[in-house]
Amino acid sequence: MRVAVAATPDVAIPTLEWLIGSEHEIVYVITQPDRPSGRGLKNKESAVSLWAQQRGLKVTKPESPLEMLPVVQGLDLVITIGYGVILPESILEIPKHGFLNLHFSLLPHYRGAAPVQRALENGETETGVTVFRLDKGMDTGPIFTQERIAIDSTWRSFELLNALSVLGVQAIRQAISSIEQSINPLPQSGKATIASKITKSEAKIDFSLSAAVIVQKIKAFTYEPGAWTTFHEEPFKIFRAVVSNDSAGKPGYILVDNERVLVSCGSGSCIEILEVRPAGKREMSAIEWSRGARLSEGACFG
Repeated sequence: MRVAVAATPDVAIPTLEWLIGSEHEIVYVITQPDRPSGRGLKNKESAVSLWAQQRGLKVTKPESPLEMLPVVQGLDLVITIGYGVILPESILEIPKHGFLNLHFSLLPHYRGAAPVQRALENGETETGVTVFRLDKGMDTGPIFTQERIAIDSTWRSFELLNALSVLGVQAIRQAISSIEQSINPLPQSGKATIASKITKSEAKIDFSLSAAVIVQKIKAFTYEPGAWTTFHEEPFKIFRAVVSNDSAGKPGYILVDNERVLVSCGSGSCIEILEVRPAGKREMSAIEWSRGARLSEGACFG
């Protein structure tokens, strides 16, 4: 098939790697325009753009969906993976077999922008990938294939995303095979749930919640946007934590005990924080931070 891939983040790269070695032809790689990034706000190319250029593939960066019209003309299929643009039906209908989307949940559960993060936040033990035909709705199209995966108890959002991106290769391959065999996708069934985009404000840690809920949120929000609190009125990110059987006092209070940094949470529960990044500093172990911070009695977050 003559295909294009519309993608922006690096989770698309395993599928792209498979396609480039398959019998299919990648005619175009479509990605978002360069965006200002970093402290200097210099324009930065997407991970997919950099990957494609290194392999000599044609890259296009439409400023609007209408600019995709000449790109998708004459294609058999377009595969989207985290492209980040809602496309009108007039575009979706142009390729011979339409548009496929690789979505990182078991649809209709967790439709929307942050399915992996919301699954971890809710303490799910299983998730997966879905390949479906795009239609005018938000992740509502008929399904070609799904693959399941157990969620490792230590995974954070980027680690789960990496596992799902690899799993997605098999799902995409099966979906293309179904299209070639004229097998129609099936309508979605079951109760739909929404995985809305995560805001920085909701990633702020509320230490009045239980330790288990806080650990789930830290897993979900690491590294983007990052679970955070404040220490001495400065932003403070927590990248890894586990539930502890100890107690450190009122919610948010910090106790260093036996090379462990404990933080009290709601209902008498407690977490041990493991990896952190104080304002203006690098990521480090929590115990390393505590030594440098010279914590006094009564030290607390928030």
